[in-house]
Amino acid sequence: MPILCKSNCGNKAVLKRPKTADALCKECFFAAFEAEIHHTITSSKLFRHGEKVAVAASGGKDSTVLAHVLKLLNERHNYGLELVLLSIDEGITGYRDDSLETVKKNRDDYEMSLKILSYEELYGWTMDRIVAQIGRSNNCTFCGVFRRQALDRGAKLLGVDSIATGHNADDIAETVIMNILRGDTARLSRCTDIKTGGSEDSIPRVKPLKYTYEKEIVMYAHYKKLVYFSTECVFAPNAYRGHARAFLKDLEKVRPSVIMDIIHSGEQLRFKDTVKKPTRGICERCGFVSSQQPCKACVLLEGLNRGLPKLGIGKKSKGDRMIANQEKEMALRDKANLVKNDF
Repeated sequence: MPILCKSNCGNKAVLKRPKTADALCKECFFAAFEAEIHHTITSSKLFRHGEKVAVAASGGKDSTVLAHVLKLLNERHNYGLELVLLSIDEGITGYRDDSLETVKKNRDDYEMSLKILSYEELYGWTMDRIVAQIGRSNNCTFCGVFRRQALDRGAKLLGVDSIATGHNADDIAETVIMNILRGDTARLSRCTDIKTGGSEDSIPRVKPLKYTYEKEIVMYAHYKKLVYFSTECVFAPNAYRGHARAFLKDLEKVRPSVIMDIIHSGEQLRFKDTVKKPTRGICERCGFVSSQQPCKACVLLEGLNRGLPKLGIGKKSKGDRMIANQEKEMALRDKANLVKNDF
């Protein structure tokens, strides 16, 4: 006997929502999915009428669904937004070059302008070259740091009022777990924020999909027949996030509500006044937002340019010793050359 849609529309149910376990037809699922994102946007006051918003587009399911839903809701509810796509080309052969073709298809489908910035033009390095230097360990550190700053650079070039990212509920729950395991109180205190940045010197980032399950994003993209790129990054299997993701999936089997539970726990988290938290400011070298001097991106880039790719990995004192040793070796080499030239 067929199961009817729980919304009493009279249609047969075709899916069971992972978030609520409700049996719904496609149209009622679409309506519920879009209504929840609209509620998230309006209740959190993510946008103001007339703003220009950059959608961080990678070509994957999250950014594709985000672009589609934002365009739909913008027209349906008269947000009055000017939406543009912003993509970062990390320079990963066989991955990013293919996914950017999907982004270009999204550009045409959603009639949005597209800006693509590459690591090569911003930093003089591609991820392929960086991995050749650093190896398969810690390469995600470089990519994550450079990508975050590249989005800021792109947003500044486009003159947007905010950046909308495709971070979903699963992503945020994983980040909470990672920051707890690393004891990173600075990131733990803000990783569940639906809106970050927004000071005079930085462009705010917003997460319209904060309370949206990854499984439902996949289902929405599937039933809407959206075009997205689904191949995993060739360097991702060694990422630390993968362990947090596997742990979260195991917890979800035991307690289906664990994703929202973790997010709500992160939202309620408070630290004692005695806990030292870094102050966000502006990097003296590049002029972009940072909680250290110089910023992490500048330190990592300096290491690559110096031939010390591990300079920004680990404690600052370790990096200072690496620079001191390199400068000492260079001084000894210069001295040896002077002695040689005297003869």
